Amino acid sequence: MSTHFVGEGNIGSAPDYREFPNGNDEPRRLLRLNVYFDNPIPKKDGEYEDRGGFWAPVELWHRDAAHWQSLYQKGMRVLVEGRTVRDEWEDADENERETFKVEARRVGILPYRVESVALSAKPTGGQ
Repeated sequence: MSTHFVGEGNIGSAPDYREFPNGNDEPRRLLRLNVYFDNPIPKKDGEYEDRGGFWAPVELWHRDAAHWQSLYQKGMRVLVEGRTVRDEWEDADENERETFKVEARRVGILPYRVESVALSAKPTGGQ
């Protein structure tokens, strides 16, 4: 079961990067982010109140995941587009558990608290 998801939130911990063997091909690369998706409701005084936010693991599978590990940082505001997927697993006591995660197609960095942006030259070789 999955459904389309778009949400804005903050990265809550340092990104977790992993590589998985893929036979003779390049390894599969995963960048996992722990994101708090808030629900800010404006108050009369101009401030915001968070109502009903939630934490969700966000998985980004991509060949550039190793590079992106240094780009995404704890506290950074991001916009995530992808799909929610039910994840079933067993805990240490062999109890069946389930949770939802977001398999991201895109994770955009929003400009809140960003001090600078530096661009590199476009890679050559048809990428």
